[in-house]
Amino acid sequence: MSFGKGCHLHLIDGSSFIFRAYHALPPLTRKSDGLPIGAVSGFCNMLQRYVEGNNGHDAPTHVAVIFDKGSHTFRNDLYDAYKANREAMPEDLRPQIPLTREATRAFNIACEEIEGFEADDIIATLACQARDLGGRVTIISSDKDLMQLVGGGVEMFDAMKNRRIDADGVREKFGVDPSRVVDVQALAGDSVDNIPGAPGIGVKTAALLINEFGSLEELLDRADEIKQPKRRDTLIEKRDQIEMSRRLVQLDCNTPLDFTLDDLEVRDPDPDTLLDFLARMEFRTLSKRIADALGKEPPVIPEPSAPSAGDTTEKSPDWPAIDPESYEHIRDMTALETWIARIRAQGYVALDTETTSLNEMQADLVGISLATAPGRACYIPLAHKDGAADDLFGSDTLAEGQLPLNDALATLKPILEDDAILKIGQNMKYDAKILARHGLNITPIDDTMLMSYALHSGLHGHGMDTLSERYLNHSPIPIKSLLGSGKSAITFDRVAIDDAVKYAAEDADITLRLWLTFRPQLHRARVTTVYETLERPLVPVLAQMERHGVKVDRDTLRAMSGKFAQKMAALESEIHHLAGRTFNVGSPKQLGEILFDEMALAGGEKGKTGAYATGADVLEDLATEHELPARVLDWRQLSKLKSTYTDALQDHIDPDTGRVHTSYVQTGANTGRLASTDPNLQNIPVRTEEGRRIREAFIAEPGNRLVSLDYSQIELRILAHVAGIDALKQAFRDGHDIHAMTASEMFSVPMDQMTPEIRRQAKAINFGVIYGISGFGLARNLRIPRAEAQGFIDRYFERFPGIRGYMDDTIAFAKEHGFVQTLFGRKIHTPEIAAKGPRAGFARRAAINAPIQGTAADIIRRAMIRMPAAIEGLPARMLLQVHDELIFEVAEDAVDRVIDAAREVMQGAAHPAIHLDVPLVVDAGQGANWAEAH
Repeated sequence: MSFGKGCHLHLIDGSSFIFRAYHALPPLTRKSDGLPIGAVSGFCNMLQRYVEGNNGHDAPTHVAVIFDKGSHTFRNDLYDAYKANREAMPEDLRPQIPLTREATRAFNIACEEIEGFEADDIIATLACQARDLGGRVTIISSDKDLMQLVGGGVEMFDAMKNRRIDADGVREKFGVDPSRVVDVQALAGDSVDNIPGAPGIGVKTAALLINEFGSLEELLDRADEIKQPKRRDTLIEKRDQIEMSRRLVQLDCNTPLDFTLDDLEVRDPDPDTLLDFLARMEFRTLSKRIADALGKEPPVIPEPSAPSAGDTTEKSPDWPAIDPESYEHIRDMTALETWIARIRAQGYVALDTETTSLNEMQADLVGISLATAPGRACYIPLAHKDGAADDLFGSDTLAEGQLPLNDALATLKPILEDDAILKIGQNMKYDAKILARHGLNITPIDDTMLMSYALHSGLHGHGMDTLSERYLNHSPIPIKSLLGSGKSAITFDRVAIDDAVKYAAEDADITLRLWLTFRPQLHRARVTTVYETLERPLVPVLAQMERHGVKVDRDTLRAMSGKFAQKMAALESEIHHLAGRTFNVGSPKQLGEILFDEMALAGGEKGKTGAYATGADVLEDLATEHELPARVLDWRQLSKLKSTYTDALQDHIDPDTGRVHTSYVQTGANTGRLASTDPNLQNIPVRTEEGRRIREAFIAEPGNRLVSLDYSQIELRILAHVAGIDALKQAFRDGHDIHAMTASEMFSVPMDQMTPEIRRQAKAINFGVIYGISGFGLARNLRIPRAEAQGFIDRYFERFPGIRGYMDDTIAFAKEHGFVQTLFGRKIHTPEIAAKGPRAGFARRAAINAPIQGTAADIIRRAMIRMPAAIEGLPARMLLQVHDELIFEVAEDAVDRVIDAAREVMQGAAHPAIHLDVPLVVDAGQGANWAEAH
């Protein structure tokens, strides 16, 4: 086909696909020889999804994947610092680059690159040629540099967000028409590509200027008309730099090509060539899927003898493709009874609930989906309304084709509560809480989210969409396609039942497939014990805690908000006095101008927006020189306390219970620490008086007390054990003040001459070392010179050499194995341990800390799992977990008994799995509110 009017050209940004694939997937290697193939696997899956998704009425007639070739282009000749600050390509990605080219050719898609020119220039040239010939062009990329091409038949498609970008989208991004994008970029510059632009001018300001003057050339010619002196001087003095920046960002639409548009015509792949490539890469699942689509037998790929937990290629060869059209709509009791009989015979079922909200305390149950085998799933609608999808305020009349909710639950209850039938879910805690409100106690359970967490912690997220895409090569139906978004969004009970069947049953089908994938891997990865003893049994404990909630006094919060507002107003007055004028204290931009332009304080650095950085780290450094940044830090702290806690917590008080019901996320941190959401109760500050006072609003019901039990310095105790530091271990055994002892050891100060200041410094070092603190970080914390802080750290390692040995051994282990472990066998993967640049330091610190923090997290998990049995029969409820602390609500006359029982569980939580060389000590307190108890 000769390219012309009616043709549609797709241009795929190859580099975008490669780097997205590399960062999205866990590190994978070819089993036969250890070759890195993670990026190639992701790249092939993205190409396959592209091919599958573009065979409809609007399919392309021509397509090409465009790559960069080499790093030196004509722009480096214009400006030798162009892209000079980009990090080197990761070592494990380098050998995969040529394989992505080979993959493209195996799919029989044109693969083009030209020495000395960037992929963007090739894309620009092809887009312009196609447009001039009357064709349409879709550029598959989210690269902002390509947005200058949009218009006149050229659009972009962001595959990551499944969003088309037209001229309106460009205006939303840059504030100007596509034809003026280069003008804005020339002014704003680009820190990623090291394009200087105009110092102090960001995208928003650049857009305002270009819209006012019409073009960059006109702006520069009339720069003397600019009223702001600094901006005017910049435009005049930096004109040559700005014009050079424009040449750097302007795409070349006249790149010399050694091929034509006609060479890019869409071609079907040669089955043998494509399947041979996939077989050489050892991509089992993709090979089978493509072979099925091509009507060919899948290639024979030898099974590896010991597949790893992160291997995304191992799937059952017998599974049917996920087909939402194939799922069953349960309309009557006879059909439901048939499913129940099937579940009883099989002994397990995957299930998922559909509700009107993510708030389990308020959500209404709308339907339940079940799956018994890959491809065999159903949906039981229970509370869908008529006219739902078309009318936000549709009828409350129930739609036809549903079972009565109470009758359906009564029929399901025997199997959901049958100990002989395993219930499988993804984030099963949510479903358990929803069904518990209807009197159903589902047990036993398996949770694919937690299986993935035990297997893949540190590699990726554990949401269903992520897991489905990575391990099943399938993108689930997005919920937004059913509910919409923003003010026009509907709830699930307003979704048409036919659409709900496809969405809900697919969730159950995917969950079952993930379970079949992960279950055998737990044993091979040696994390079965972690899942079975630390993850799965914690689910019902957390669900019960969340349902209990904690009573919060609205009047106390309201009074605190008022006091915080008064203090903030007083601080604002003081800040304005110190600044010599009024300004918006909450505006980082105005604050930066005050500090660095008007007060001329040292250390001002501007970001790519042109505004000075005024983050906490910057202000903490400046606070040693001037009162104003110190007062701004105080103001910000009060502002955060007010907005995040005393104001926001009032909105989280449940209208039915009068209590706040947080939700705990088991997969929220790589190390095993629990996260608290909606609201987050784990980050309430305790270092300041105002932060501690917020806990006064958390109260006990009349006749009860709040009881707090808190592990004392548990991470330091674990460090003493794992690093084999005899002095620290003995100090803990003897019950000494560990911070005073450390100060005495380091600074040669007798214990009876210890001062609070010396002890404070030792405490900062003790905890800082666990988190890999640098001399710079310690200097900031203690507000002392950096050299002095580094001297403290050096002296610490000299006095306790075991710590350095532990750190070196841990990093070496992580580099060799790709993960570190807690004392209980939890694996925390470290995919960036061999990274270069700034990421390397962070990765090493995380690897050093993970076994310590993770072991502490495992210990308190073990305590929580044992706690319900320990306090059974006592008038007490476990309400909250905050890092190393557990909070209970206890009848006044049972406080001592509960403290004794809970302390015994917590202090013995490590046994019998491990024996620590140091004792675990638990401090206890009680009071009418949390502040008194802590």
